[in-house]
Amino acid sequence: MAENMSLLGLEDELTCSICLCLFENPVSLICGHSFCASCLEATWKDRISSLSCPQCRMSFSSKPELKKNTVLSAVLDAYRIKAGVPEPVKEPFEVKKKDPDAIKCDSCMEAKAVKTCLTCMASYCEDHVRPHRENVIFRAHQLSDPLPDLMERLCSDHGKLMEFYCIQHQSCICTNCLQSVHKGCEFITADERRFKQKTDLTDKLNVLEVKTDKNQQVITQMKEQQTKLKELAVTRKRILEAEYRQIREVIDRDEKEAMIAIDKEQEKGQSKLVSLMKKFNENVEKMNRTKSEINSLLDQSQSLTFLKASVDLPSVVNFEPYNPRMTVEGKEVIAYHSSAVVLKEWITKLMEQPAENRIFVLKPGNQFPGIPCETPALLPNPRDMSRIRSPSPARAPKTKALGAKQKSKNVNKELKDPKDRKDQKSNTQPLSSPAVQNSAKRSDLLKYGTILNFDFRTAHKRISLTENNTKATVSDDPSHYPDIPLRFSVCSQVLCTKGFSQGRHYWEIKMSSNNFCGLGLAYGRIDRKGPTSRLGRNAESWCVEWFNVKLSAWHNSIETVLENPNPSRVGVLLDCDQGSATFYNVQDRAYPFHTFVFPFTEAVYPAFWIFSNGSSISLCKLNN
Repeated sequence: MAENMSLLGLEDELTCSICLCLFENPVSLICGHSFCASCLEATWKDRISSLSCPQCRMSFSSKPELKKNTVLSAVLDAYRIKAGVPEPVKEPFEVKKKDPDAIKCDSCMEAKAVKTCLTCMASYCEDHVRPHRENVIFRAHQLSDPLPDLMERLCSDHGKLMEFYCIQHQSCICTNCLQSVHKGCEFITADERRFKQKTDLTDKLNVLEVKTDKNQQVITQMKEQQTKLKELAVTRKRILEAEYRQIREVIDRDEKEAMIAIDKEQEKGQSKLVSLMKKFNENVEKMNRTKSEINSLLDQSQSLTFLKASVDLPSVVNFEPYNPRMTVEGKEVIAYHSSAVVLKEWITKLMEQPAENRIFVLKPGNQFPGIPCETPALLPNPRDMSRIRSPSPARAPKTKALGAKQKSKNVNKELKDPKDRKDQKSNTQPLSSPAVQNSAKRSDLLKYGTILNFDFRTAHKRISLTENNTKATVSDDPSHYPDIPLRFSVCSQVLCTKGFSQGRHYWEIKMSSNNFCGLGLAYGRIDRKGPTSRLGRNAESWCVEWFNVKLSAWHNSIETVLENPNPSRVGVLLDCDQGSATFYNVQDRAYPFHTFVFPFTEAVYPAFWIFSNGSSISLCKLNN
């Protein structure tokens, strides 16, 4: 009871002289007086100079550092418990970290510190650091530039300077920690750690700066490429417009020539009719004169002259008049009409093809599906398109003519019998991808043979590579390949190590089963992770794909169904200069079954897709 009464009697001593309430976060000045931290800060808030103690009026040349009075705080806590006074809920007073430029001497508390002693754990001004520099007693003390975080460098467990850095636990430790908790750990000095950290961060900063510069350079190059692309597009449009304009001019000129031919046939018919009409009119006049002579004699039937008269009929009486059937369907006109019908059908079917397949159709020797055999099988240069019609015998040898009479019969049949024409169209096969009709000697293809290997870095984890990376097998048990950006992660696909950008190259692939597999080509920049990484489903790859029993050609997600030759060995001839890739069914000879025609803009790599468990494909040696 006496102890409680003694403690409760200290209320006046525990009261702030500014707010006249119990201290809250009490701080002490060097004069010994204590105040609430917030009260003292509020009192000095508007004062720039002449700071002084609110109680004894002791002046300060600069704002003193406020330190929490821990003893007074402990007494306050005990008083509140005994007196039943609740602890105020206020923000705790935090001593602000020292600014290196505002660190004061721990001896005089006024002058600016110039050095910090890591042995004494104190900062000194120029006057008070002199003993450390002149007295041999302090020669072993370590001096450094003023440190604002001096107290933070002390070990919280042992109160000693943390001079070392534990590499294993990645923390700063003192000598006591090194002998106890961190005994046996690998360590370095704090300065070594500081140097290493600074070097590492500097290296990272340099890497970031280099990468930033490279990115900026690439961005600049891309902007330049945007401008260049725009200019190229304008130039390409201008060239294409000129080409299409010339095509239209050729067709227009041919149309005018056809109209002139019809006009000539009309004039020819008109001239013949005029000539016949003139002749028949002359015949009529001769017969009318004879009729008048006969009528005159009949009027004199009672005379002696009538008895002696003799009238001969004009010779024209023996000529039977006729009305000739005149038309404008001369040989030349029929040839124009025939070629126009065929050309229209030809261009219609050509335009139904993807643009990259049209070049193949235009090459000599490739039969265009759906066109009668007696019509031209390839389209000449647009400037010579007028020659696609059948020339008349007067203008071309018979051996080079297309047979105007036969064409006339075909055209007349189409025009006169719509039903037959409809049946003829219904029998025409739909246009698919162009197929090469002629086989090739395998020995001719082997001249361009190349050695290939599968690229381990690109193989999907379902694909196992064996036989020196020349055989790829699909398995449901994934291989333990490392995850790298080059590896296919969605589709079970693999590329070869070698890509081609010029010249001709030939290789052969042996398939254990031609179900659910694909063979083709791809740019090196093809997507490896996304859903569009499958061969033929993007603009960066081309492939022929067996999906069950169906064979299709794929590019840019466009499918063209092909006739399936069911090959077990497939050859591929890549002609980079001509921009084509032909796939062959290799037997005694090489029989082509599809050709991609595309102006490759960069190196293309042989690419493969295999799906069925246990299926495999092998890169063949070309000496067998």
